[in-house]
Amino acid sequence: MIYPLIRKFFFALDAEKAHGIGLTGMSFLEAAGMLGILAKPAPACPVKVMGLSFPNPVGLAAGLDKNGEHIDALAGLGFGFIEIGTITPRPQDGNPKPRLFRIPEAQGIVNRMGFNNAGVDQLLFNVRAAKFPKRGGILGINIGKNATTPIEKAADDYLTCLDKVYNDASYVAVNISSPNTKNLRELQKDEALDDLLAQLKARQQALAQQHGKYVPLALKIAPDLDDTQITAIADALRRHRFDGVIATNTTLSRDGVDNLPNGNETGGLSGAPVFLRSTAVLGKLSTALAGEVPIIGVGGILKGADAAAKIDAGASLVQVYSGFIYRGPELVAEIGQAVARALQQKGA
Repeated sequence: MIYPLIRKFFFALDAEKAHGIGLTGMSFLEAAGMLGILAKPAPACPVKVMGLSFPNPVGLAAGLDKNGEHIDALAGLGFGFIEIGTITPRPQDGNPKPRLFRIPEAQGIVNRMGFNNAGVDQLLFNVRAAKFPKRGGILGINIGKNATTPIEKAADDYLTCLDKVYNDASYVAVNISSPNTKNLRELQKDEALDDLLAQLKARQQALAQQHGKYVPLALKIAPDLDDTQITAIADALRRHRFDGVIATNTTLSRDGVDNLPNGNETGGLSGAPVFLRSTAVLGKLSTALAGEVPIIGVGGILKGADAAAKIDAGASLVQVYSGFIYRGPELVAEIGQAVARALQQKGA
């Protein structure tokens, strides 16, 4: 109940500044052993997905903690898994500020961050300093390409990141769906996708032999796909034996927010306005995959019922980002309860 009061303070600040202050504050509370004042634990609901054992199926999506600086604090809020990044081989500033905008009337967020991050080496330094991975926590690392890398050389950046993070990640998420890096979504198409997945899968197999462990690969896709594209991506995922798929990233659509303040800012739209679009893609993808590749459902989860709908549409796990900003840590337990019921009803 304390979060609505905190949110009033944060929402009076610039969105990106509030983001940094909020994460720093959570880390302070974690170090002081006071995180319990923000949230109650999520219910235990063990699930096995991608060969990994998750204590509960509620995860934090990439983007909130890009550099892995606040892993322990976020894990202490009850998430079953944490995904950090998106990270690139070299540090980059991202797009010019301002680049993060709230749309409170619609519980939405527009961002055009542009993969701002401190580079993969700094992320690994932070991961190795965190307690959560050492305790067996499920940590996903989301990888991308630098903005200055030509799209035809994109695979080189993904392979560089995969090489570096492989031994420290529980799974690796491949982000080819951010709308804020020029031409990145071209990698979701036909030959480009086939070539990228083939190279990543070959490198994964080599790294598995080198390190003596298998680290799953998941592909993160956009919600702005037609039925033909969804079928093609499903076929590619099966053909290259990818371990998972994350559906979905942010949308370029402005349906429902185009007449609201900040609604027409350039960037990807997340939060409640993307829920129907992303869940529809998830459902079609689930049908196309026929259970052969597990799906992590993300996009517009603002309450427990939203998460249950993702499970009903075919997801095995769910992730939150914008809903966490609007609802706070109490959302984690609420989603955990709803997803546990949904999985039980499905017999999962």
